[in-house]
Amino acid sequence: MNPLSLFLLAILFFHSSEYVLAVAIHGLSNVNLSSLLVSKEYVLAMVFSLVEYFFELLLFPGLKEIWWVSNLGLVMVVVGEIVRKLAIVTAGRSFTHLIRVNHEDHHRLVTSGVYAFVRHPSYCGFLIWSVGTQLMLCNPISTVGFAVVVWRFFASRIPYEEYFLRQFFGADYEEYARTVPSGVPFVM
Repeated sequence: MNPLSLFLLAILFFHSSEYVLAVAIHGLSNVNLSSLLVSKEYVLAMVFSLVEYFFELLLFPGLKEIWWVSNLGLVMVVVGEIVRKLAIVTAGRSFTHLIRVNHEDHHRLVTSGVYAFVRHPSYCGFLIWSVGTQLMLCNPISTVGFAVVVWRFFASRIPYEEYFLRQFFGADYEEYARTVPSGVPFVM
């Protein structure tokens, strides 16, 4: 299967499985496109990556034949997908796509499973997955762009989310945050 087909399949699987898990955990009435974080910026980034792919395929076809890079990207896509979905399944109803600013009765501090290794495995998984999609296409510009943009997004989102987690779980979260890394490089 060629890298473009794998890319399209990766996107289809990522979003359809994310939707199915979200509906299974939270119910159909609580899931919509905004809760799944499909934004116009995300769609634009994916369109840009396809434009880059076809432009470089036309002008530099040899660039798209570096199979070890494409295969590394495929491995990253699979690993990122597994890490993210493990995060969702492990957290269950405590997992939400939108940051909760009010504590709900079913909301608990999850520190087991994949959360024993990283505090934000869904973010870690998405970062790996998104950069992997671009490596899979051998897109040098989008690889760097996705890495920078996704990292910056999580670098601002994690402190904001953790502010509320500290409010909800107090000393338990403080201890957890002190001993378990965020899962996003250089974000404490």
